[in-house]
Amino acid sequence: MDGGYRYRHLIWATMMLSLLSTMCNAQVTEPPPIDPQDLQDNICSAARTCGECIALDPMCGWCGDQGYAEETNFRRCDLQANLMNKTCQDITFPESSVTVVQNDPLSDAGEGPSTEAVQVAPQKITLKLRPKETADLTVSVRQARDYPVDLYYVMDLSRSMQDDLDNLKELATTLAYEIGNITRNFRLGFGSFVEKTVAPYVDTAIGSLMEPCPGCEAPYNFRNHLPLDINTDLFSQRVNETSVSGNLDLPEAGLDALMQVTVCKDQIGWLPRARHIVVYTSDGSFHFAGDGKLGGVVQPNDGKCHLNPDTGYNTKANEYDYPSIGHLNVRMREQNVIPIFAVTAKQMSLYQTLARFIEGSTVGTLAQDSSNVVQLIKDNYEKITSRVEIVDNSPENLAVSYTSRCLDEAPRPNSKVCTGLRLGETVSFDVSVEATSCPDNNIQKFSIGPIGFDESILITVEVACECECEASAVPNSEYCTNGNGTLSCGQCACDPGRYGKQCECSSTDDAGTSFRDKYENVASCRANTNSTSSIVCSGRGECICGECACFERQNRKEIISGRYCECDNFSCERYDSELCGGPDRGECVCDEKKRRSACKCRPGYVGNACGCATSTAACIASNGLICNGRGRCNCNKCTCESPFQGETCEVCKTCIGKCSSYRPCVECQVYGVDISPADCNKCNVAVVIERDLPTINGSSLCVFPVPEGHSNCSQTYSFVYETLSNGTILVHLVEPGECGGDSGSGGNDGDGPVVEKDASGSEIFIFVISTVVAIVLIGLVLLALLRAATFLHDKREFARFQKEQKSAVWDQAQNPIYKPSTSTYVNPLYGK
Repeated sequence: MDGGYRYRHLIWATMMLSLLSTMCNAQVTEPPPIDPQDLQDNICSAARTCGECIALDPMCGWCGDQGYAEETNFRRCDLQANLMNKTCQDITFPESSVTVVQNDPLSDAGEGPSTEAVQVAPQKITLKLRPKETADLTVSVRQARDYPVDLYYVMDLSRSMQDDLDNLKELATTLAYEIGNITRNFRLGFGSFVEKTVAPYVDTAIGSLMEPCPGCEAPYNFRNHLPLDINTDLFSQRVNETSVSGNLDLPEAGLDALMQVTVCKDQIGWLPRARHIVVYTSDGSFHFAGDGKLGGVVQPNDGKCHLNPDTGYNTKANEYDYPSIGHLNVRMREQNVIPIFAVTAKQMSLYQTLARFIEGSTVGTLAQDSSNVVQLIKDNYEKITSRVEIVDNSPENLAVSYTSRCLDEAPRPNSKVCTGLRLGETVSFDVSVEATSCPDNNIQKFSIGPIGFDESILITVEVACECECEASAVPNSEYCTNGNGTLSCGQCACDPGRYGKQCECSSTDDAGTSFRDKYENVASCRANTNSTSSIVCSGRGECICGECACFERQNRKEIISGRYCECDNFSCERYDSELCGGPDRGECVCDEKKRRSACKCRPGYVGNACGCATSTAACIASNGLICNGRGRCNCNKCTCESPFQGETCEVCKTCIGKCSSYRPCVECQVYGVDISPADCNKCNVAVVIERDLPTINGSSLCVFPVPEGHSNCSQTYSFVYETLSNGTILVHLVEPGECGGDSGSGGNDGDGPVVEKDASGSEIFIFVISTVVAIVLIGLVLLALLRAATFLHDKREFARFQKEQKSAVWDQAQNPIYKPSTSTYVNPLYGK
């Protein structure tokens, strides 16, 4: 095997390097970058009037200069910065603002300028917003000490609550005492509920309606026994005067009672500046909306007060259905009423579910006989006062979000609750208000406040959806072509029958078709005149009098053009990050036939982005051939055949010397094969036939087989080469001798050049097989040596073990911890 084959194992690594080199040299055509300024310009372009403009986006402003759009073709609705750069003088750009109207400091009763406590600050705020714009404000909340408490006790007085009523009678004084320890300013009230007095809820027999059970009071829906009062003895008295009643079904009319307690402010006696708490006790479930239909009560609950001021009974209980849970929650939130549900263990799961839908409510387990009711009220009151949750009644077009700042904790986004508070501690909430759209009424009001507080922040929001200049419009303005329109905010609103920027266009075309305004006659401004879905002026211009007036861009060098504004000079394809490859290669023009922008290439360049040069000058190899005859010239760059590479396919890292490069030219001149005569004439190679090869420094001895058809046997020819001063490659060639003889001087005496031959497929196969066999043999030898070393080591260790075993000396010994099964004792006095 020849010496050249020692390098063949590098072939795969060389091919990978060649592939990476090709990838690195390749040029990638990138899509044209999007100009951020162009995107911003188009945010405001859809607005036609000043009102539409300021409502479209907070970044949009309106130019009210007369002639601004008519003379310059600029858009009146644009970014504020763009309007200023375009020297607009009259810019309408409403600024948002937050104005605090009233901000009394937080204080306990009697500490501040007012005799009453202030628990929420500020109290009044005015916001001016544009649609899609956000305003930020901060709400502070502090629960005042000794704040008045109105506690109303409403009790289920069905027959099963007899023992609970008896215990309440005994604990009434204790309850008043414990409430007094919480706050010195409190009032107590008492009411009870049973059921609607219609079948099937109660027995409607005359006797049963008078006395449903022995010693029971006649059934009723709800009764206000005692309005809120500071006289605690009167509370005990009314509780002691109360008796239980009876009904047939298990659920009770508890929601009816809660609705009346909540909405009957005057009859119950709720103070406007107090904490309103209702204690609800029951051992049963409750009816809700829809249950009344079973008794023929189909009219939905109206959420109004129906208490008789003299007797305290609900007079409309049999006319209105039970309230829904959502309806009750709304009324309780409006009146700042917080319920405490004190129910038996069997009903805990039901009322815990109910409490999730009643804002601010809590649930406690009531003993079977209500003996723990006082402690339960005290514990749940502390839960209520240790928690602050913010709510609002904002309209649909306002989006309100919160971030809570609870004592020393970090801000919590999307949270409106603080817990673990004590009286006198202050927490705050960051509030963001966004106007999502324009309302019917530009001025709206809503409130933000904590659940259970009668204090809140009144927020007035003015949404800017109209421009002030629209209110001062000039009808029949001469600016609008002889008074054919109204001048509003710098532009003309044309009268019927006229349209155009200055109402200069007639409302009928040549065919007699009438148009209501300048935007209706747009058929001739659509690229596809048969489709109404085609965008007018390609979305980049305005149709005026049936013709497209293309918008101007911020960059004056960038021009939108074409009959339908479908072209421009800045969106063509790019080559090497340059538009159309740069000014030397081409320019971006309008292709009217295709109705799009396209590159117009200069002579010598072709392609969508003018990225392909038509010249082949860079592809000529040193031997005069295009790509050395080993590749194709594309766009003045060679695409080489494997394994050749380089700019002109003259580099072959798996080849030695330049034998393969010169072989095509040599064979075409000597044997007339390999390449065409035309390409052969381009060869920069001259061949000289020699008897013996000269020795030339730097040249390899090139040996190749004679082409087929030029020899009757397997013969080779050889040559060496040198470069003359004029750049011509001079080849010295020795032709083969007769068949069976030598091929001239084809040997190498050791001092001559290295011999190169092309390797046949069989020789490569033999090389690969021999390499694999050598690797396997080496592995087997190493495995045998490892096995022999292991065997010798084990043999030595076993011999040492046998030697130690033979030299061991064994003694008989007894286990020191062994105890025999029998023991012998000798009596020292025996025989004496």
